[in-house]
Amino acid sequence: MIKAGILGGGQLGRMLLQAAANYPVETFILENDSACPSAHLCHHFTKGDITNFEDVYNFGKGLDVVTIEIEHVNEDALQKLENEGVIIFPNVAALKIIKSKILQKEFYKAIEVPSGEFVVTNSKTDLHQHTNFLPAVHKIAKGGYDGKGVELMHTCADFEKGFDAPAVLEKMVDIKKELSMIIAVSQTGEIVLYEPVDMVVDQRLNLLSYQICPAVIPENIMWKAEAVALKVVKEFKSAGIFAVELFTDQQDNIYVNETAPRVHNSGHHSIEACYSSQFDMLWRVMLGYPLGNTDHILPAAIVNLVGEENHTGEAEYTGLKEVLAMDNVFVHIYGKKMTKPGRKMGHVTILSNEPQELLHKANQIKQLLKVVTK
Repeated sequence: MIKAGILGGGQLGRMLLQAAANYPVETFILENDSACPSAHLCHHFTKGDITNFEDVYNFGKGLDVVTIEIEHVNEDALQKLENEGVIIFPNVAALKIIKSKILQKEFYKAIEVPSGEFVVTNSKTDLHQHTNFLPAVHKIAKGGYDGKGVELMHTCADFEKGFDAPAVLEKMVDIKKELSMIIAVSQTGEIVLYEPVDMVVDQRLNLLSYQICPAVIPENIMWKAEAVALKVVKEFKSAGIFAVELFTDQQDNIYVNETAPRVHNSGHHSIEACYSSQFDMLWRVMLGYPLGNTDHILPAAIVNLVGEENHTGEAEYTGLKEVLAMDNVFVHIYGKKMTKPGRKMGHVTILSNEPQELLHKANQIKQLLKVVTK
């Protein structure tokens, strides 16, 4: 039986482990919190720091394959493991690029895919040399996640919010649509694509608010998005599962925003909506099985559940009974005991053949279901 490790034991690890129940695999988790959502689902739990060389190396050296729940892991330890024959998903070369927003942007430029115009900054002081980039987005090179590490800048006064560390300053594009595509690559190079997702972002939190899949876009835009996302993933030259975030401008030009080297929030609908979910697909990749069917059973929407403002403490869910009473609605609570403003606490998937029903229920759920404190 293959021994498979996951670095990180949060909600993504939990959903991966739920999908692992369908396969002959022995699962291992490395996570610093023994009360994490994944601890009770894996075969073997190791308490440790996914950013620490010794913890990651010692965890992985007896395993066959290792994947990540989040990219902020110790890449040097993974490189040593890879050199010793452990298969890493994605491979370390791809992970090193994706871990750094600077290297990502330089990678897109080198492979000649459209991405926003950018400059590298190393301190807040550097920002004042680039007033011609305003309005812009400042992204910290390493460590950003779930809306953290990103600042919107409209005037020079906003430079004070910038990062006093290596970062990317990207000229803002007049965005028409924000899209995401999940793409899986097998160990033999086979590739499958999930249909593009139309994402609506909460500008206050810089987090996904809700999404519709398949995206409602013209066929020619879908083809362009697929072609660009495919080129990005092929150039990583790695097996695994990738989420390529893109956007279109008002003239319907396609730009790459960034890539995640793992299962992703924008693919959570696939659990109920697709024949093979992104989590099932990653196991197929890691275990060397044929890739699954990405077709939709029904169109879907997702609503993200995040902690309400002014609520920090033990989580309580108001409106849960009302939402559970709705037809073709599936609630996923991530098992996090404590909430805080903007923290991702779960998601709700809605299935329907009618796009208007998806949108109506998504807005209903956003109003009904709240994560507050007891």
